[in-house]
Formats: sequence, structure tokens, C-alpha cells
Amino acid sequence: MTDEKIKRINELTAISRTRELTEEEQTERAALRKEYIEEWRRGTIEAFETTGLTGPGKKRPLPKKYRS
Repeated sequence: MTDEKIKRINELTAISRTRELTEEEQTERAALRKEYIEEWRRGTIEAFETTGLTGPGKKRPLPKKYRS
């Protein structure tokens, strides 16, 4: 996500503190937040997939949790 999009999320949040957001602004903010969260989740999952546990002479991946 670009810095411009993050700044726009912050702008919309600041506006919402002073007045009610219009329908278009609410839709835009929701879409930007969704994109931000999806990107954050991808990055977090990638970080955990490349992280491992080390023991005596071994490095093994973290166990995966299965989603229901």
C-alpha cells in the first residue's frame, strides 16, 4: 500500500472526527481499510512462514495452524 493511500485513510479518519462522512467518503475509507488489512495479513503470514525454530543443530519451520 502506498503512502498516499495511508495518508488518505488518516485524512478521512480526521474528517470523521469533526463531521459525518458522506456516503462516498465512507465507501472510500472502507475500501482503503480493507486493502490495508489484506496487505498486512499477507505480510504477517509471509513473515511467519519464513520464521523457524532452532534446536540442537536443527532449524524447523513453525507449525501451521489450520483454519476451520
